[in-house]
Amino acid sequence: MFTGKRWVNLILFILTVLSTYFVGYLWGINYLFAGQNPEEASGALNLSLFLEPALIKLSLIYSLSLLVILLGHELGHYLTCRRYRIQATLPYFIPAPTLIGTLGAFIRIRSPLTRRQELFDVGANGPLVGFLLSVPALFVGLQLSRLVPALPRESSILFGEPLLLKVFVRLIFGPVAQNQDLILHPLAVAGWVGLLVTSFNLFPVGQLDGGHILYAVFGDRTRKLAPGIILILVVLGVFYWAGWLIWAVLILILGVRHPSILDSSQNFSWKRVALSLAVLLIFIFSFIPAPISGNSLLDLLQ
Repeated sequence: MFTGKRWVNLILFILTVLSTYFVGYLWGINYLFAGQNPEEASGALNLSLFLEPALIKLSLIYSLSLLVILLGHELGHYLTCRRYRIQATLPYFIPAPTLIGTLGAFIRIRSPLTRRQELFDVGANGPLVGFLLSVPALFVGLQLSRLVPALPRESSILFGEPLLLKVFVRLIFGPVAQNQDLILHPLAVAGWVGLLVTSFNLFPVGQLDGGHILYAVFGDRTRKLAPGIILILVVLGVFYWAGWLIWAVLILILGVRHPSILDSSQNFSWKRVALSLAVLLIFIFSFIPAPISGNSLLDLLQ
C-alpha cells in the first residue's frame, strides 16, 4: 500500500513513463525513416505504425533507459541520505510534453545537512551515478546509430553535441563528412539526455548538485560566485540557447545562496578530492552550450 503522499510519486512516475514512451515513438520514427525517400516515408506513416513491433521496441528502449538514468541519479542522492540518516522523499518524476518527454526528477531533503562530508556526498553521488549510466547508453546507442545523406537544415532540429559524444562518434565512425548526418538510435538519445540532465544539475550555484559540491569544498567563499554564474547563464541564453534564461530564472526563484552548514571544520579525504576533480571532468564532458541549435534569444527575436 502507498501511504502518505507516496501515491503522488507513483502517479507522476506512471505519467512520466507514458510521456517518455510517446516521445520514444517520435525518436523511433526519426531513426527508422530519416534519410528515406519522402514519398516512401509518408506512405509508411499511418495509424498502423503505432502497432509496428520495431517501433514499440524502440519506444520502450528510449523510455526505460532514460527512466533508469534519471532514477539512478536520484537514488544516488536518496540512498546517500539514508546512509547518513537524513530524511528525504522518494524521487518525484516530472512528465512534460517536450522533445525528451520529461523535465527530470528530484527528491526533497527534509533534514538539514550539517557536515561538509554529508553535503559533498549527497551532492556528488547523484551526478556520478547518472553519468555512469548515461555513458554506456550513449556508447552502445551510437553503435546502433546510422549515417545518412545530409538532411535539409530548414526541416531539421539540430541538437548540440557534448564533448563526450564527439569523442565517441570519432571512435565509432571516424571523421563524419559534411554531406552526412548522424541519426541517433533512441538508446543514444537517452544517453544524450542523461548527459544534459547531469550538466544542468552540476552548475555550481544554489541548491543544484553543483552548488552543494562547491559549497562543501570551498564554504562561504562560494557565495560571491553566484551572480557570476547567473550572468553566464544569461549570456548563454542570449547567444546559444534561450532555455538557459529559464534555467537562470528557476535558480533565482529557488535561491542562489547556499544554506550554511553547522560543522565546516572537517577535512576532505583524498578520495573526495579525487571525486571533486572527477565531477569537474564530468561537467566538462557533459556540458552542451546549445542543446538545440538556432534557438538562442537572438535567433528567436530574428
